[in-house]
Amino acid sequence: MRTRLRNVSGVPYGCVVDEPELLSPAPPAPSPETPSPAALSPSRAGDFMTCPLLYRFRVIDKIPEPPTPATARGTLVHAVLERLFDRPAPERTPSAAHELVAPEWDKLAAANPDLAGLFDDEKERETWLKEVGVSVDGYFTLEDPRRLEPAEREWYVETELESGLRLRGYVDRLDIAPTGEIRVVDYKTGKVPREAYEGSALFQMKFYALVIWKLRGEIPRLLQLMYISDGEVLRYSPDEADLRATERKLDALWKAIERARETGDWRPRPSKLCGWCRHQALCPEFGGTPPPLPGAADESAVPQRT
Repeated sequence: MRTRLRNVSGVPYGCVVDEPELLSPAPPAPSPETPSPAALSPSRAGDFMTCPLLYRFRVIDKIPEPPTPATARGTLVHAVLERLFDRPAPERTPSAAHELVAPEWDKLAAANPDLAGLFDDEKERETWLKEVGVSVDGYFTLEDPRRLEPAEREWYVETELESGLRLRGYVDRLDIAPTGEIRVVDYKTGKVPREAYEGSALFQMKFYALVIWKLRGEIPRLLQLMYISDGEVLRYSPDEADLRATERKLDALWKAIERARETGDWRPRPSKLCGWCRHQALCPEFGGTPPPLPGAADESAVPQRT
């Protein structure tokens, strides 16, 4: 079942602060160093489905993609919301979140030179930080963090399917209700997708639901995409048939990736998304020439948080 809500107030489902003892403990995290010859994250699976050549550029060639103000905004908003839940529940207010924006940006910029050089001057940086603040304000129109006590935040998950394919990635937030139901939450700072494209957005959430089902033996009750800048929430309730279909899709997807790797056939898949691609200069669809294929890619590497 799928629902699409706008300007949701209150918290109709989630973890209440006055009953934290009822929350289930998380299972031990798998070791990120465990080698695996076959591994997928939601973002890399999405890359291949969008365009095999894009997957090649990012995974095989490892062509760097400098951050943009839009991608940096998403990174910063995620960091602010994660740190907000470090505070006692009564202190999780809009003003507290705003106080975190500049310090969290300074931390991110200090750790990443590409982020540090994103803006030409201080005025441009300050204008951008105000835009981030507007996105943060949008979060508070969707839920009240004072009434939540997440079970997990920025949670690294990894599991192995029967086929041997490993699934891994980062879950923004996991909520467990006092009655035991699981909710998977993902924050989005981009535009809410039109209804025709909701399936692509929900694929990532079904991916995580499948991993959590394998880890905990329980299907999440609710998958929730929070489009905080647009003030909308996309909710979906998966069932076993959904997740088994997702598992089959991922196994088939990995077989397609293996065929491309064996044959060297990473042909582009033109679409409207090409307009946002940062590799047009190397793409045959735009008159470019891909670089020679390097050696075997390390696709077992732990996915970077995006």
